[in-house]
Amino acid sequence: MVKDRFVAYIQFEKRYSPHTVTAYRNDLAQFYDYLNVQFGMLDIKDVTHPLIRSWVVHLMEEGITPRSVNRKLTTLKSYYRFLVRQGVVTENPMRKITSPKNSKRLPVFLEQGQMHELLDELEFDPGFSGLRDRMIIEMFYATGIRLSELVMMKESDIDFHQCNVKVLGKRNKERLIPFSTKIKDLLHYYMEERSGFTRKMTVAANTQKEEPTHLFLTDSGRNIYPKMVYRIINRYLSQVTTLKKRSPHVLRHTFATHLLNNGAELNAVKELLGHANLSATQVYTHNTIEKLKKVYKQAHPKA
Repeated sequence: MVKDRFVAYIQFEKRYSPHTVTAYRNDLAQFYDYLNVQFGMLDIKDVTHPLIRSWVVHLMEEGITPRSVNRKLTTLKSYYRFLVRQGVVTENPMRKITSPKNSKRLPVFLEQGQMHELLDELEFDPGFSGLRDRMIIEMFYATGIRLSELVMMKESDIDFHQCNVKVLGKRNKERLIPFSTKIKDLLHYYMEERSGFTRKMTVAANTQKEEPTHLFLTDSGRNIYPKMVYRIINRYLSQVTTLKKRSPHVLRHTFATHLLNNGAELNAVKELLGHANLSATQVYTHNTIEKLKKVYKQAHPKA
């Protein structure tokens, strides 16, 4: 089926991340389901731009945000380019589709006082699990890495001599992110505890277990996974903030916002975050400007 060939193409030739591949697959399944239910058709050759436009209207009526609709349209644009190259269709109906305008959405982040409370005042669970949880939060805030990048991190990615970590980002692009001596000391301690923890788990299992490859482990000694990291972050952030969104990405936003608020250059933050375009990083300057406005109103006699 041509849809499966496209998924294989973005997975193995374009080397999109597993998360992106899953999103594209789900978008296409949703699109095909809509065509089948509404028009009783499955043949992509019969799809015209008015039918695609009706899907967009349907999504908007269902309450899907313009940002999410545009992401789905990005999937269709890639899909139709693939279909044209493969000779499945002769014309690309996506050329006549206009994307809905995105509403501006500022990144959600924690104040510096909240991060101080989280890392310096909050008590973490005793033992290896609490140490791991704190190390995960420290790494997110110290490096601004993505959830997928933290999950896949290995001990060999850490360079203690240069005080940096090698990260494999989107489209398999590598970048080096520096960290402080405080993080260096915490990582040393964590790795020592991790070695003792894995030995204890092996003895307790009374069998030769496969050695975990990732830096962060579950309570049973296996490689950590995204949902577990999300639960960890949500649990601890809920103790210091009333923000509705309490995901790992909030810590990434916090990292970038705090750097810019304290004078970091925009291009430097772009490189640290692994953004392909500066426009993706510029969204954080809105938060900085809002902070400057607040300071101005509080301090200027004529404000």
